[in-house]
Amino acid sequence: MSSGHILVVDDEPDIRNLVKEILEDEGFEVSIAESGEAARHARRKRRPDLILLDIWMDDVDGITLLREWSEGGDLPCPVVIMSGHGTVETAVEATRLGAYDFIEKPISLAKLLLVVSRALESQKLQQENQGLKRQALPVAEPAGKSEAMQALREQAQRIAQHNTWVLVSGEPGSGKEVVARYIHAHSSLRDQPFVEVAVGSMSAEHSAAELFGSEEDNNIVYGRLEQANGGTLLLGNISD
Repeated sequence: MSSGHILVVDDEPDIRNLVKEILEDEGFEVSIAESGEAARHARRKRRPDLILLDIWMDDVDGITLLREWSEGGDLPCPVVIMSGHGTVETAVEATRLGAYDFIEKPISLAKLLLVVSRALESQKLQQENQGLKRQALPVAEPAGKSEAMQALREQAQRIAQHNTWVLVSGEPGSGKEVVARYIHAHSSLRDQPFVEVAVGSMSAEHSAAELFGSEEDNNIVYGRLEQANGGTLLLGNISD
């Protein structure tokens, strides 16, 4: 089974530790949270690939967390609900809020592994579809047929084969962003995000939130660094 980071949220120690051991034996990296508030903290600390979420907890119930995490759009990762006291209404509400599936307690080992595998595969397919959509877009490239422009394109293609920092310099309007996108399109990261940050126009008071994200009323807004994770981050106008 493929690896991934899974967050297990349950207020019953025996259950969360058992699920953790099972998933770690399958090669997953697992974080655990014993309450709704601990789940919020764990999710802020590191973005999971999948969340296994108990419904009934003393401080914050799973439906409330689902509602928080789905505000403003789709859930950032698949969420599978776990409950020993589930009702049809609860399952319907969880599904409406974007939950991937519903597992009843006592948890079946076979059902757990099957649902986890399917949820992660669904997430992978969604990411691949996004990559295919990006591939379908026309690749911007430095325009011109002169020897200098041909040499620039060849140099950019060579650079794209290396996983390293790249400094693109030039006069305003000379096409630095086009070169950056051209390098990204010819690299092994072409299917991953390309995120641009106009550093020169960022205010000092908002720069940290822009880059690293923010949280307000338990609603997490991921920063540009997180959005570009696995892809390319273009820091524009750094000399301004």
